[in-house]
Amino acid sequence: MCGRFALLATGPMIAEQFGVTVAHEIAPRYNIAPTQPVAAVRLDEGGARQLTYFQWGLIPSWSKDPTIGSRLINARSETAAEKPSFRAAFKRRRCLIPASGFYEWQQTSDGKQPIFIRPASDDLFGLAGLWEFWRDPEGSELQTCTILTTSPNALMEPIHNRMPVIIDPADYSMWLEPGDDPDEALHLLRPYPAAAMAAYPVSTAVNNPRHEGRELIQPLE
Repeated sequence: MCGRFALLATGPMIAEQFGVTVAHEIAPRYNIAPTQPVAAVRLDEGGARQLTYFQWGLIPSWSKDPTIGSRLINARSETAAEKPSFRAAFKRRRCLIPASGFYEWQQTSDGKQPIFIRPASDDLFGLAGLWEFWRDPEGSELQTCTILTTSPNALMEPIHNRMPVIIDPADYSMWLEPGDDPDEALHLLRPYPAAAMAAYPVSTAVNNPRHEGRELIQPLE
């Protein structure tokens, strides 16, 4: 799964990689957790890429209980196109979630060790996501998202049995624009090349979602 990540990039970096306009400063975030707002790239009604914010944890439009979102922070890519919670979003509401890296917890003899996984280069990850509208009985609207996961690559396999789906920049348009055949992009939902990633253990301070700061991504000595 993917339950915590970081976004340290500046607005111009995000604008360049994802082809969006960023009209405001973006503060670095080292410990983004479920139910918090996350930056995401989607298509607006005119088909142009737009940077927006979603609450992390997808609430299906038909749900009567918004707390379901805290359990739907991830969607298995193998079944997302068929599952009632995700299939409508899979067909029509896809997004990319910029990330400088993500955390996973590796089981060791001493307990669970947090690992930070980042791009091997200075680029950003574009995590594959789905987003959805939800309205409460009073008519207030909430927009939420989930991150797709897939089987691990060779780097991730010793750490965890799942990893987020990472979309190559060359495939951003195919992912964001489902067109008449949403299944055309299914081949993008695969493990990212291990050689394009790096991983190292970090402090258990990241376990607390209230903790923030650069020290969270510093390699353990």
